[in-house]
Parts: sequence; C-alpha cells; structure tokens
Amino acid sequence: MHRYNAIETETVRKWQAGGPDANGQIPERAISDGQGNPCRHCLQQIPQGQEMLILAHRPFRTVQPYAETGPIFVCAAPCTKADGNHIPEILKTSPDYLVKGYSPDERIIYGTGEITPADSIGDKVTDLFRDPAVAFVHVRSARNNCYQLRIDRP
Repeated sequence: MHRYNAIETETVRKWQAGGPDANGQIPERAISDGQGNPCRHCLQQIPQGQEMLILAHRPFRTVQPYAETGPIFVCAAPCTKADGNHIPEILKTSPDYLVKGYSPDERIIYGTGEITPADSIGDKVTDLFRDPAVAFVHVRSARNNCYQLRIDRP
C-alpha cells in the first residue's frame, strides 16, 4: 500500500490565515466552480460555490533546479487532511496524470515520467518503486503540470 501524502496541515493553516506562498505572495481568494479545483490538503474537489485559495507551491525542501513551483488550490476554510491510506478523490477526476519519480535529494529521475491513466496510477507507482533510486513519486496534472500530491513507499 502506498502512502498518498497531502500538504501538511500547518502549512495550509498558514495560507488560510493569509501567510505567503512559495513566491512570497498572499494567496488569492476565488470561488470554486466545482470542477477542476482539487484541494491539496483534504485531497477532494472543492465544492461549487465554496471559497478557495490559489497560490504558488514548491513541494520540495530545498531550492534547486528541479524544485518546480506552480499553482495549486486549497480550501479557504479549514479542512481535514486526507488520511493518505487510500487513493484520494482528486486522482479520480481526470482521465490521466503525469507520474514521475524523484531521488532522495529531490532530483527527477530521468525516464520515470509518464502520462498514466488514472486507474493505473497504483501499478505505475509500484513499478517505479522497484527501482531503489526512486525515493518518492509526484503526481501532477497531465494537462497543466500542476502538483497534485506526493506518494511515498509503504
């Protein structure tokens, strides 16, 4: 069983309180249209009509050439962090995703990135983890490259 990791609650609460994003900017507030607005904390779609935050996120500990920064959504109101034990709702809302492996020093492992059908993500991740050089996996939007979540070994 893989571990599907949402963004930490402490980080999300800072943004919800108006703290700066990865670019040093205050998150923008918007209203969800109910489609394509996945919260990276509860790992569910933000319901139509609910307020959400749009902000820049860099899901890496260090700043280096492979530390991609991009836009994400989170619920504007406090939500509960996903438990990480099951394939989350946000990975069931698109036909496919970009899945790629990273080394322990947070570098992309070339050759691991692949557009993967949503219902095959578990198999793809299992395959990637057969390589001991793969420390963790990112799932990103296949269309816009937006970060969805991190998957760790069981």
